[in-house]
Amino acid sequence: MTKAELIEAVHEKNGADLSRRAVSDLIDSVFAEIGKSIKKQGRFVVPGFGTFSLKKRKGRIGRNPRTGAELKIPPSKTVGFKPAPDFKKSL
Repeated sequence: MTKAELIEAVHEKNGADLSRRAVSDLIDSVFAEIGKSIKKQGRFVVPGFGTFSLKKRKGRIGRNPRTGAELKIPPSKTVGFKPAPDFKKSL
């Protein structure tokens, strides 16, 4: 599903209550707040759906696939997702 499809689905479900523009702004605001929560607290929990959490990757040595030369890959941060048990069962 794309963002446009999500906006359309939410708009259809709410009918005349919200315009497409209002739904788009609402979705942008929700994801911005989720991002802030993950940055500040390291996780964001949606009961019944799952947990988004900040994960740290260690630095490592990698290889250039073309030349085979070694290169250093620096440590980085990413976001992981762990589904809630009920959601996972429903898949």
